[in-house]
Amino acid sequence: MKVLVPTPLGDARITRFPAVGTCRAVLMLGHGAGGGVEAPDLQALAADLPTNGVEVVLVEQPWRVAGKRLGPAPKSLDVGWRAVMDRWRADPSTGPRDATDDVRDVPVIVGGRSAGARVACRTGAETGARGVLALAFPLHPPGKPEKSRIDELLGSGLPTLVVQGATDPFGAPAEYPPLPPSHRLLALPAGDHSFAVRKGQTPVFEAITRAVAEWIDPLLG
Repeated sequence: MKVLVPTPLGDARITRFPAVGTCRAVLMLGHGAGGGVEAPDLQALAADLPTNGVEVVLVEQPWRVAGKRLGPAPKSLDVGWRAVMDRWRADPSTGPRDATDDVRDVPVIVGGRSAGARVACRTGAETGARGVLALAFPLHPPGKPEKSRIDELLGSGLPTLVVQGATDPFGAPAEYPPLPPSHRLLALPAGDHSFAVRKGQTPVFEAITRAVAEWIDPLLG
């Protein structure tokens, strides 16, 4: 199910993958600055988590809906994301169940890949999210480790799962400093910034979906 959501920057679009049976939680995921919700990691989560009672909602930013190729400045991404979250909270017709149900008590977890992960870290606490899923967090620009964004990640203020590929040029797992108890780093044995692996290596998407499901369960207790 696809729904257009008005924002100050134009229409965003959400695509819902409803939970099978009772909806235990909603995971809202944004995309990166150079691609959309067709990213394999986002699609893998959308295919797997609903069987565990978690509705997945993929959020396309207004620039992507408008057909532009590259995303705007980070603050603009936050504006679009906040508008989608406000609509989700206020309008049950975009919620995980029928319009007659009250969806405000269903726990919401936010996240995304790359730039979408940064947005979730910056805005998750203020939108009332239960946790943050950071897929391929861009710890620094490629080749510029001195321009670290670790403060943005640590500032999420929420339980945060970071999923990082072994060869990610935006920051491999070994580049991360020790994280606080609220944060967990899943260091994958392979995978670049898109979690693509080299020939002969085992794909990592099954490991990602399994780890995310296991991380979500304690958040709902």
